[in-house]
Amino acid sequence: MHMFIFQNERFDNMLELNNVSAGYDGFDVINNISLNIKYGENLCILGPNGCGKSTLIKAIAGLIPSTGQILMDNENVGKMNRHEIARKIAVMNQISSVYFSYSIYETVLLGRYVHMKGPFKQPTEYDEDCVDRCLKAVELYDIKDKQISTLSGGQLQRVFLARTLAQEPNIILLDEPTNHLDLRYQTELIDYLNEWSKDGKHSVVGVLHDINLALTLGDKFVLLEEGSIASYGNAETAVTVEKLDKVFNMDVVSYMLNSLGKWKTIATQ
Repeated sequence: MHMFIFQNERFDNMLELNNVSAGYDGFDVINNISLNIKYGENLCILGPNGCGKSTLIKAIAGLIPSTGQILMDNENVGKMNRHEIARKIAVMNQISSVYFSYSIYETVLLGRYVHMKGPFKQPTEYDEDCVDRCLKAVELYDIKDKQISTLSGGQLQRVFLARTLAQEPNIILLDEPTNHLDLRYQTELIDYLNEWSKDGKHSVVGVLHDINLALTLGDKFVLLEEGSIASYGNAETAVTVEKLDKVFNMDVVSYMLNSLGKWKTIATQ
């Protein structure tokens, strides 16, 4: 993937959560979550299935009601409308079934909708140029007229990444973004997001099952256990052997070292 930088306004504030709880049907899935990140920092959320990772992403994005306080650039997300949130925060979810068939270009252009003005929301030359740059960044420009219903899972995930980038957010929220991607595109996606976030204007908050990818992307880490923070901080303090084993209820490091041993055997053959 090819890197480019949008000329967004520089922000010095952080994303801040203070005692945030959220859930569904009156039941809190996450409880009293407090954390913060500065722009240029990436936060990875780790934990077993059902611990509240996706719920936390939805709460940050304002997609579900929450209590406590979520601040973006010192503005309360709970008091912002969907349009205001979308200009600052983009969400890239796991791929689900595709119930419509737009072209790749049309799908990525949807990311520009929050920036379009006027009653008919017609794209400007800048909007179209932005879409072209995003498509080139994820190496899909040459097939931009192809229908997304015909794409592989990996190609479709790259389309959704391009649409997310076209939104020009300050923060990208990821929920298992490497699903359906082969090894090459997994590593390229993480490398791209690292580069995108290091200009001091952007940050990534990502839910990842793959601990190796999380360690590559993250500057800060949250380990969730039954909806609460079990560990929070940098890799040295938050992602320790003891804490990983407790949260995942298994010997995580032994599993990783066993896998490494098998790779060493393969490498020497």
